Amino acid sequence: MEILVGMSILLVLVFAATSVKVIHQSRVGIVERLGKFHGVAQTGVNILIPFIDHMRAIIDMREQVVDYPPQPVITKDNVTMQIDTVVYYQVTDPVKYTYEIANPRTAIEYLTATTLRNIVGDMDLDQTLTSRDVVNAKLRSILDEATDKWGIKVTRVELKNIAPPRDIQDAMEKQMRAERERREAILKAEGEKKSAILRAEGEREAQIQKAEGERQAAILRAQGEAEAILAVQRAKAEAIKMVYNAIKEADPTREVVAIRSLEALEKVADGKATKIIVPVEAAGVLGALSGIKGILENEPKAGLDSRLSGQER
Repeated sequence: MEILVGMSILLVLVFAATSVKVIHQSRVGIVERLGKFHGVAQTGVNILIPFIDHMRAIIDMREQVVDYPPQPVITKDNVTMQIDTVVYYQVTDPVKYTYEIANPRTAIEYLTATTLRNIVGDMDLDQTLTSRDVVNAKLRSILDEATDKWGIKVTRVELKNIAPPRDIQDAMEKQMRAERERREAILKAEGEKKSAILRAEGEREAQIQKAEGERQAAILRAQGEAEAILAVQRAKAEAIKMVYNAIKEADPTREVVAIRSLEALEKVADGKATKIIVPVEAAGVLGALSGIKGILENEPKAGLDSRLSGQER
């Protein structure tokens, strides 16, 4: 009796273990009854009929990522490159995902490789290297449309790496190095040009300042010389005015003026000139001199000197 009870309890436990299924968050289960699809087991505890119901698969409904190995791809200009892709996808219909395709990941890998060859085959090397976004968009669109009947949505596709042949890589590196050197030379030339312009502008400003200083100095010198000449002329005018006033105050006789004029003419001639032009106004003085000469002949020299001295006084 006790053995039967124990066996009954054991059978109950076995039935409970096989009939109760717990589905975790973000997952669903595919339930089959007698080998035929019966329903989708949602998150939580699900009761199955032992030996009749069967949990075919548990599907992860989260977005998944698959990194596929590099694939050889030939471009339009016959360059073979190795391209590896990363595909992001999500299961939208667990029933189609289970029954419409046998191996979804392998199917996506092969579909990605063939689609990538078709897209890159219509592009040359430069377009492939510079148009990753275009390739990504085309590849995602084609994969999403092809996998829709499998209950899969391709959300994103990325070209992880594009590896041209080694000789192409060397040529590209040389080209990039030459381009960097060209840009460096251009930047250096532009810097030297700007430096030369600034230096020339500085020299020009310095020359302008120097010329302006010299002009101001010349103006000041000219003004000083003009003021000096004007002062000299004023001094001479004052001296002449003083002499004139002194002569006017002394009230000299015509004979004294004539003698002083002769002395002045003698200094002007200085024994060098052969001709002296006498103004008309001096004719009267010369006439007076002839009279003085007659007096000098008739009178003793001492008396004449005394009279002349008296007249000068």
